Formats: sequence, structure tokens, C-alpha cells
Amino acid sequence: MGFFGKLFEKKECSVCGGEIGLLGNRKLEDGNLCKSCAAKLSPWFSDRRQSTVEEIKEQLDYREANRAKVSAFHITRTLGERTKVLLDEDAGLFMVTSARNLEEANPDVLSFSDVTGCKLDIDESKTEIEYRDAEDERQSFNPKRYAYSYDFSIVINVNNPYFSEIRFQLNSESVDNDAETLLDGPDDVRGLRGSIRTSNAEEVRDSVEYRQYEAMGLEIRDALLQVRQQAREEAAAAAAPKAAVICPCCGATTTPDASGCCEFCGGAVNGSNV
Repeated sequence: MGFFGKLFEKKECSVCGGEIGLLGNRKLEDGNLCKSCAAKLSPWFSDRRQSTVEEIKEQLDYREANRAKVSAFHITRTLGERTKVLLDEDAGLFMVTSARNLEEANPDVLSFSDVTGCKLDIDESKTEIEYRDAEDERQSFNPKRYAYSYDFSIVINVNNPYFSEIRFQLNSESVDNDAETLLDGPDDVRGLRGSIRTSNAEEVRDSVEYRQYEAMGLEIRDALLQVRQQAREEAAAAAAPKAAVICPCCGATTTPDASGCCEFCGGAVNGSNV
């Protein structure tokens, strides 16, 4: 079969068995995946081409089970602007999504204890400011001048079998001060405020918009690191061996249960350690 024969050859989804249309195939390590099945995978998953059919089926089972978690999710705190970090502090869970319809989007529901790290990533870009000379050619200033812009991203590292990182951008457009990067001549200072300055970086970093996104990112980072630490401390306390005490109700030496009650009489234990 020639190239065009293979191109128009009908393919079958290795997961659902449905027919895959032209240009609709998503290659797997050992099979094919249709667009419909691919759309059900986690939005944070990026290793599709290196995944086997069996691994994709396992993830789709996980994603289907996730729907019940989304339905039970109770939002107690919202962080972010476009893409939001939603917290269910009572259940110790969170999700990251830009969707308005949570049931339809089915965002991954993760435990606070799944967080292994979180940081605010500020990406700095610079563009040289040039001017046109008398011959309408682009020329550099001496010394060179630069216009700076910034983008703010949150990077959440997680312990999950299908992805290890959640990364999303806080701002929809780069933060700058609208400096022009091509001026009418060497005496035109519209690109930077002041003929002596060679960079607008300090001005942009001091802007309201820059500070807004920086504060937003730090709030998300600190919140996730705080709940992660809280979850770890609670897990450590639950795993710690319980000390034997004397029950004030029946006088027995007992190891209190999870509710702090005597294992023999069921009374509340407030006695001292033996």
C-alpha cells in the first residue's frame, strides 16, 4: 500500500473500537486513539504517544471515577483569575480549572497531600528598542535600549500516576508598559520615559498590574504549600503510636481510640500517661 493508501486507510480506535476519521488519529505506543477518547484524558497528561492502550484504558477508568469526586466537591476557597485553584478545605482536596461547568470539564480532583511542591515562575522577556534613520533603516541606540515584558505562571508538582506537573499562566497578556520598540528617530523617546534610560524593567516591575499578578501567584503558592504541610502533619499524627493512659471512668489502662475514648468502657479519656 502506497503513502496515500495508508493516509486514507480506515483506522479503528484501540480503546472504544470506533472508526477514526481522516486526520483524527492520535497515535499510541501500540495502537490508535480517537479524538473522543483523547478528549477524556486529563488536561495535564502529556505522555500519550509513549502510552500503551492498556495504560490509556486505565487512565480513562480513573477519569470516569473522578466524576463522582467532582460531584461531591464543595468549594470553600477560590484562588486565581482565569484558571482557578479551587479548594475543598473540609475534605482536603483541590482542583485546577478554567471551566465554568465543572461536571462537564471533569477536572482532576487531588488531595492536599498529593502536592510535592509549588512555585511562582515569572518569565522575563526583552525586546530591543530601535529607531529609523534618515534612510528609513532600523538602527540601535548607543547604548542599546530594551523594553521588558513579564508572564506569570504557577507550577504545581504533584504525586499522580498520570502527570507530575500542573502548570498554568495567570495573566492573559504579557505585562509591560506599552513601550514602542520602533521609534521615528534617535531623539524620539516614546519607547522609554527619559532619554537617558536604557531599560523600562524597573518601571514595569513597579506597575500595579505586575504587583497584582505577583501577589496572586504568591497567594496560590503559599496556600498550597500550607495545606500540604497541614496534611502531612495530620498524617504523621495519625500514624504515631498512641500512648497508654488510665481511663478516669473505669480505671483501666487503655490506648484511646480515634475518638479519644476508652477501648474498654467507651468513656472519654483525659487521664495522664502511664
